[in-house]
Amino acid sequence: MRYAQLRAFHNVALAGGFSRAAEALNQSQPSISEQVIRLEEEHDTLLFQRGTRHVQLTAAGEGLFRLTRQFFEVESEIAEYLDRSRAAPSGQLRIVADSAVHITPAIGRFRVAHPNVSVSLWTGNTQEVLDRLRRYEAEIGVVGNLDKGSDLDRIELGRTPIVAIAARGMIPGNLTEIEFEGLTRWPLIFREPGSRTRARIEAAAKNKGVVLEPSIQVEGREAMREVVATGAGIGFLSEAEFGHDARLRKLNLTNVDLGMSETLVSLTARRDVAVIRAFLKSMA
Repeated sequence: MRYAQLRAFHNVALAGGFSRAAEALNQSQPSISEQVIRLEEEHDTLLFQRGTRHVQLTAAGEGLFRLTRQFFEVESEIAEYLDRSRAAPSGQLRIVADSAVHITPAIGRFRVAHPNVSVSLWTGNTQEVLDRLRRYEAEIGVVGNLDKGSDLDRIELGRTPIVAIAARGMIPGNLTEIEFEGLTRWPLIFREPGSRTRARIEAAAKNKGVVLEPSIQVEGREAMREVVATGAGIGFLSEAEFGHDARLRKLNLTNVDLGMSETLVSLTARRDVAVIRAFLKSMA
C-alpha cells in the first residue's frame, strides 16, 4: 500500500468517479484507475462497484473511506501546523523611502505580527533608495515615478498631485492655488538632484518653456520644509506628504498636471527572504 494509491482511492470516493478525481488531482484517468486497481489487487479487496457512469463504494470501500477521511484530515492539520510553526521572521527589516506616508499603517501591522523583528526607516531620494536596495543595505524601498527595472518586484501605491508649499504670510491673501507659470515671480527651493519631485517640476517647466531656477537647494524633504517655513521661498512635495504643519500653507498648482506615483519595491533576487515576504503580507 502506497500513499499515491490511498490518495487516488480517497479522491475517487470523494468525487464519485474516476474522471472527476483525475481532474481534482491533475492526473490522467488511466493513472488514477491503475492506482486504485493496484490497491485492490495488493489487498485482494474490491473497493468499488464500477458502473457505466458512476462508481459505488463496496462495504470494504466504505470502511476504508472512513479511515482515509481521518488520514487526509490529519495530513491537512499537519500542514497547517507546520505553516504556523515555521520559523517566525526575526532580525531586522530595513526600509528606505522617499516618502513613508503610504506604508506607515503596514509598518504598524507588521510590528504587531512580528514583534521580534527590529524595523528601521530611513528617508532618501529615489536614486538613494534604489542604490541601497541594490547594495543589500535595505529590504524594502518606496520610490516615486519609478522607471522600469527588471531586477525589482513592485507594488503600486497610488498617485498623488505635487503641490507648492509656502510659509504662512509669505504670499498675501488667502490663495489656495498658483499658476505654474507664475512660479517665476517667487524664490524657489528645490531638493537635491536625484529627487523625482524636482525632476518632475523641471520636466514640466521645460515642456512649457518656463525657466525655473532654485534660489536655494537643500538635501532632503525635511530640510526643505524647514527652509520654506522661514519664508525663504516656495518648495514642492506630493500632497500626501504635506501633513499638518501650522507654519506652512499648501498651494495647488494650476495649468499643469503634476503628480507622483509611489511604488513599493524590493529586489526580485531577495523575494524569498522571510522578513520581505512577511512585510508584503502586511501591505495586503
